[in-house]
Amino acid sequence: MVVAGSVLLASLVIIMGCLYRYFSDVQGKQLEDELSLAAIAVEKNGQKYLEEIQSSYYRLTWVAENGDVIYDTQSDEQQMENHGDREEIRQALQSAEGKSSRYSTTLLEKTLYCARRLEDGSVLRISVSSVTVWVLVWGMTQPILIVLVVTLILSGVLASRISRHIMEPLNSLDLEKPLENDTYDELAPLLNRINKQHRQIDMQLAELQRKNDEFAQITRGMTEGLVLLNENNIILNINPAALKLFHAKASCVTKDFLTVERSHAVSHAIQEAFSGGHSEIRMEREGKEYQLHVNRIESNGSVIGAVVLIFDITEAAFAERNRREFTANVSHELKTPLQSIMGSAELMENGLVKAEDMARFVGHIRTEAGRLVTLIDDIIRLSRLDEGCDMPFENVDLYEVAADVTAGLAGTAAAKNIEIILTGETVKVKGVQRLLTEIVFNLCDNAIKYNKDGGTVEVSIGRQETKAVITVKDSGIGIPPEHQTRIFERFYRVDKSRSKESGGTGLGLSIVKHAVQYLNGKIDLQSRPGEGTTIQVSFQEAIDDAVQSF
Repeated sequence: MVVAGSVLLASLVIIMGCLYRYFSDVQGKQLEDELSLAAIAVEKNGQKYLEEIQSSYYRLTWVAENGDVIYDTQSDEQQMENHGDREEIRQALQSAEGKSSRYSTTLLEKTLYCARRLEDGSVLRISVSSVTVWVLVWGMTQPILIVLVVTLILSGVLASRISRHIMEPLNSLDLEKPLENDTYDELAPLLNRINKQHRQIDMQLAELQRKNDEFAQITRGMTEGLVLLNENNIILNINPAALKLFHAKASCVTKDFLTVERSHAVSHAIQEAFSGGHSEIRMEREGKEYQLHVNRIESNGSVIGAVVLIFDITEAAFAERNRREFTANVSHELKTPLQSIMGSAELMENGLVKAEDMARFVGHIRTEAGRLVTLIDDIIRLSRLDEGCDMPFENVDLYEVAADVTAGLAGTAAAKNIEIILTGETVKVKGVQRLLTEIVFNLCDNAIKYNKDGGTVEVSIGRQETKAVITVKDSGIGIPPEHQTRIFERFYRVDKSRSKESGGTGLGLSIVKHAVQYLNGKIDLQSRPGEGTTIQVSFQEAIDDAVQSF
């Protein structure tokens, strides 16, 4: 449509200009011819000829040599001014002929003048009025507008049809298979470029998918929780460990992290990481302790998100608390007998002990010293078990171990009016004989210490499927339910006053627990207050040497 309008305008300018010039030239020649005829007639007939002319189109003016108007066909010559200064008159007086043109004040009309000097020296001038090109254009406005409207309509229709014809194959392109399209040749370079970009995009997508799968597999197998957030706190990725911790579903991805975890402390830690780059907090969930590390993620100097790592530090925190408690308990347990020994020794040194009481004080010192030695031995055993010192494994007969232990404790049991009974069969396990002896000894020793007068301790060695089982059952005071999960902790005592009376170090069951773990065994405890306690320890039964050789 723009092209059509431009062509129409250019054509109008060119045609109007050429036609106007052509007709102006024709009019000028006609004016010269008319002047020639009029000049001959004036020279023959004079003013009489001019008086007989009746024309509203042409105007004849006869001017004397001095410029005065002799006669004019359209005006009274008496009232007309001197024409000597008119351009065409001056030219005619000088060179026999003169021409000029003058525009009206509105520039809408143009007057052509043509003058010729006669034989008597006067000048005859003829003039005619014609419209300017602007008047012609104004007069042709209506047809021009009609042509313009028709042209624009035709241009619009043709442009629409051409556009539809051009766009139809473009709209039907299969961009997934660009080279299989049947279209005009001009699109071939574009389709080839699209096909090349498709290959590049497919390669990049495959590489991105591979990296995404690797990332998913790595995060899926992590025991630590992992959460990726964008700068608006929206979850981009969350692994199974974090889902389990926050009791969330996989559908939480693309949602605000607050929908998963509403803890003010966690939200504050994330905001602190966004502003400061890193933050750490600890939190407790379902009896476990976790540590959260939040780190800001930046790209090209701008913050694009944060990564939240959650570590289960329950065991580490428990070990740290145990270490502190163990240190405090060891200090206390060592300090008590040492103070007793030092007190007795100081009394003896100052001669404040009577001769008849000397034996009692010496016996007290020996008892407390023995207690110290026992405590130190137990601490050394626990330390070795904690350090995981290598100990030689061998096939050990559990029944023989139990028989030796029960025989060694028979005197202690009889002194407390307690019957110790051993039953079972020969069962062999792959283990460390010294550790197995300590396990049976500590279990039986505890069963005797915390038993009732006239009670029993039953030791049984047997099999359960492929497991070798040691069972120690007593008829003692039992253990309240709230203490059963802690009796294997170091220095933990249910009844501290009774423990002091029994002379225990508080490490016996802790040694049992660590020794069983070292030997890859399992402990099971069943107890009711006032009814006694049953502790069962199971190990993988050893394969017979003959079967192993076979």
